[in-house]
Amino acid sequence: MILINLLPHREEKRKRRKNAFFAGLGLAALIGVGAVMAGYALIQHMTNDQRTRNQFLSDQIAKLDEQIKDIANLKAEIESLKSRQRAVEDLQSDRNTPVQLLNELARHTPEGVYLTAIRQADKVVTISGIAQTNERVSEFIRNTSRSSDWLERPDLVEIKVANLTTSSRDQKRLFDFSMRVSIKEPVREAAPGAPAKPASAPKS
Repeated sequence: MILINLLPHREEKRKRRKNAFFAGLGLAALIGVGAVMAGYALIQHMTNDQRTRNQFLSDQIAKLDEQIKDIANLKAEIESLKSRQRAVEDLQSDRNTPVQLLNELARHTPEGVYLTAIRQADKVVTISGIAQTNERVSEFIRNTSRSSDWLERPDLVEIKVANLTTSSRDQKRLFDFSMRVSIKEPVREAAPGAPAKPASAPKS
C-alpha cells in the first residue's frame, strides 16, 4: 500500500530552518553578552587592582615626603648647632688673640727694635716702631714671616730716618718704621672623614 503525504512539507521545513536560525541567533547573542560582561568584569578587576597599587604608592610617597622633611629639619638643626659651635670657638679664639699677639711680638722682635704702637683691625695688625738699623727691621720681618705660629705675610709700609736727641744734646740716627702683618688661622685637626676647619691658634 502506498502512502502519500499531502501536508505542505516545504513550509514545514522552512519553518524549522527559521526556528533554527533564530535559536542560533539567540545563542550567539547570549554568548556575546556573556563575553562582554566577562570582559567588563575583568577590566573592573584590573582597574581596582591598579587603584589599590596607586593608593599604596601614594601612601608610601607621602611617608617618604614626611621623612624627607624630617631629614631636612635635622640638617638645618645640625647646621645651626655647627654655626653656634663655630661662633663659640671664634669668641674663645678672639679672647686669647691679644695675649698671644703680644707674646709672639715679644718673641720675634729682635734686639735694637722698639715697638711704639700696635693696632689691630680684624685679622690685620699694624705695627709701628723704632729700629737702630735697617737690618733690624729686615730681621723682624723675617722672624714674623718664617718663625711665627701666629703671624704671616708681613708687609713693610714705611721706613724713614728719625733723629733722636739725647740728654747730652747729641743726635742719634734711628729708623722709624711701620708694617702690617696678618694673624694666622691654623687648621683644626678634623675627625676621620670630616673636612678640616679653621681652629684657634695654638698657644705658645
